[in-house]
Amino acid sequence: MGMYLNLGNDGFQTVKKGLYVDKTGLIAFVNSTLGTVNKLTCVSRPRRFGKSFATKMLCAYYDKSCDSKALFEDLEIARDTSFEKYLNRYDVLYLDITWFISTWKGQVALPADEKESATWEMPGSGGNAGYKDVVDYMEKQVIGELASQYPYVKEEKSLPMALGRISETTGGKFIVLIDEWDALFREAKEDDKLQKRYIQLLRGMFKSSMTDKMIEGAYMTGILPIKKYGTQSAMTDFREYTMLSPKRLAKYTGFTEAEVKRLCETYDMDFEEAQKWYDGYSFHGAKSIYNPNAIVQAMENGEFGSYWTETETYELLKVYIDLDMDGLKEGIISMLGGARCPVDTRTFQNDMTSISSKDDVMTLLVHLGYLAYEADTKSVYIPNEEIRQEFIRAVKYGRHRELAELISASDRLLRDTLRMDSEKVMETIEKAHNTLTAPLFYNNEQALRSVIRFAYISSIDEFKEIQELPSGIGYADVVYLPKKNSSMPVMVIELKWNKGAESAIKQIKERKYSQVFEGYGSDILLVGISYDEKTKRHECLIEKYSQQ
Repeated sequence: MGMYLNLGNDGFQTVKKGLYVDKTGLIAFVNSTLGTVNKLTCVSRPRRFGKSFATKMLCAYYDKSCDSKALFEDLEIARDTSFEKYLNRYDVLYLDITWFISTWKGQVALPADEKESATWEMPGSGGNAGYKDVVDYMEKQVIGELASQYPYVKEEKSLPMALGRISETTGGKFIVLIDEWDALFREAKEDDKLQKRYIQLLRGMFKSSMTDKMIEGAYMTGILPIKKYGTQSAMTDFREYTMLSPKRLAKYTGFTEAEVKRLCETYDMDFEEAQKWYDGYSFHGAKSIYNPNAIVQAMENGEFGSYWTETETYELLKVYIDLDMDGLKEGIISMLGGARCPVDTRTFQNDMTSISSKDDVMTLLVHLGYLAYEADTKSVYIPNEEIRQEFIRAVKYGRHRELAELISASDRLLRDTLRMDSEKVMETIEKAHNTLTAPLFYNNEQALRSVIRFAYISSIDEFKEIQELPSGIGYADVVYLPKKNSSMPVMVIELKWNKGAESAIKQIKERKYSQVFEGYGSDILLVGISYDEKTKRHECLIEKYSQQ
């Protein structure tokens, strides 16, 4: 067993020893592609969505240097007709691109007079170190290991040529697994020469006359889809499965609802709370997909919360929000208020530098996991509470100070509402409406709804927010239900456009919205908020309703 050729099954053994959810159905899918025109698969997902787990699983299954039958015989793949046919039958080439980047840094020899002052700088920051030779280093390392088993490729300088010679000599084919394939595009964002050198290597392996002779199948993972040059993908033979369109692999993007329910039962955790914190990614064929890393940590720690900071920092999100592309600020605000924003994903070039519009930023945030994409409506939204908190932090500490002030004011707004101080509530809502809404969309009832939800951001600690809740003989606009063991009252908010706040309170009473809240204690706050287009004024009225 080596570092790149036939790593064995140790990685998957480690995965199975922890909290494990059976995703071996993916193996059956990959088996169905082997040796066909669909044999090249590229899967892109955010960090901590199980990409490396998948490659370790595939390595354990295909690697002919080990016997993995016992590892898989109690899992889903063992019931598939292809299980025995491909089990431990191939030479597996496993390339972790982040490994090559990190180990290459230690291999670079600087001139003696430069060693003392040399520092590693962020790619694109003007530093001279860069990553210019990392692709050559990678080829040299892999060929060196291949030569230990196949000595006749020792003098080869090209990895595709070395693989081709081995296949021609042995008559066998390789399974190629590449983890974090796009790491160079993310680390060396602005080094076009290096990126093209890397693409050249990949094309030599996967888009050449030798590909069919030496590659039985390939599975690449990354955060970004395959880079485009103009409108064309750099490697058109790959079948891509992305956060925009995971197709048949949707249920392997994260944990499904059924899987999360079973985990909550096993670990005695509240499924509804897990749903609020981590659900929200939705695809055709898999309507509820959960962040797997967050679910695992919540189950193991016995508490719900934001585990995203262990994946990314809000600093990354803040960078893109602060770009302030035309309409981006309004889009973020409306999504924080629960709305969905239309997006055109077609202009995104699948890199982190060719960002030229609001749509490009939002599409990138989908691939990074900060936004979810709904294909039917071609719109994006903030998927869950975990991500919502990251957005709040990014906005709060970003350069949009007026937004940060409104988030801070949300605490006061909640207190004023509970105190039934209609005048102060009206002032805060009016300021939020003026600050958050672009003039073009100001006179719009949906904009007012988003403003209300944004303004009450602080309520998330004590309340569960529900929009358009069926209650009585109608639908309450926005309802805040107190969480378990909370002493807070139910808050029912009704919005009116060009009508008084009194008419909003009247509607709540006449349509008997309160009937649905009988199990939530005796007090209900009825909050009527209105806006008049002619006077440009808001109005607020708050009443307490007792069910006793």
